[in-house]
Amino acid sequence: MPGDDIDRVQKKLTRVRGEIAKRIVGQSDVIERLLVCILCDGNALLESNPGLGKTTLVRTMAEVTDLSFSRIQNTPDLMPSDITGTEIIRETDDGREFVFEKGPVFANLVLADEINRATPKTQAALLEAMQEQQVTAAGETYELPRPFFILATQNPIDQGGTYPLPEAQTDRFLMKILVDYPEEDEEFEIVNRYTGGGTAPEVERVLSRVELQRAQQFVQQMPIADDIRNRTVRLVRSTREAENVEFGASPRASMGLVLAAKARAFLAGRSHVSWEDVEEMALPILRHRILLDFRAEREGITPEDAVRQLLDEA
Repeated sequence: MPGDDIDRVQKKLTRVRGEIAKRIVGQSDVIERLLVCILCDGNALLESNPGLGKTTLVRTMAEVTDLSFSRIQNTPDLMPSDITGTEIIRETDDGREFVFEKGPVFANLVLADEINRATPKTQAALLEAMQEQQVTAAGETYELPRPFFILATQNPIDQGGTYPLPEAQTDRFLMKILVDYPEEDEEFEIVNRYTGGGTAPEVERVLSRVELQRAQQFVQQMPIADDIRNRTVRLVRSTREAENVEFGASPRASMGLVLAAKARAFLAGRSHVSWEDVEEMALPILRHRILLDFRAEREGITPEDAVRQLLDEA
């Protein structure tokens, strides 16, 4: 890996965080995990209460990294073709012809807002896009733009009329990121910044799409010590044998956790992976991939509690 290129990209990623901070107050962990997810070429599920700036964060991320952006507001009456696109009849000089009108999924960064409000049939339309980075409509397959990410949100409180994501689709999300309320001083800053009559702060495009794809390659090529990689795999495998866990994480989680640890190290400007990188990425990678048994749920144990216990024993 050419050192000069790596240093330049790492410095630009630091600037990306600075540009995002012009609009987003605090949430440094959330921003870091989103960047890690993008460096891993993965999808993310963001869970929080309304009004915590998820849409602003994702839109700003797209602007700073020169990615095309689209937003899908999921509702029970949303149809798969509303996402992927549909064939329409268009008048031409030679008569009428069917033309495929691309849907909002044809963007680099797609925000699927309140994904659990869409019906299972519509949720399934996103599954091919998430896994294969393509959509099939009217018997034809259409490639999605590269790079391609789906960042989906869901509200953990308002579950009336929702359709929980099936495990197969949840597993396609590299991370489940929890967005919490800001600290008191951060909330004062948010109010001061956005109630003074001005417009949202302007941000600069820092990273091009080509540079982002180059950064993804650097992350893939980053070396990791055998003992850390093996310890990571054993951590994921331990979820399948844990006392309170009914179903553990799949090998996809092992690959995701190793790659996320690499991306976090790269984002920090390092050329090596530490066990701390694995520990920091374990919760967002594993929390949505394990199912607890009824005894654990009865005792109030959460997936986060189970993961933390396994980390202590790793």
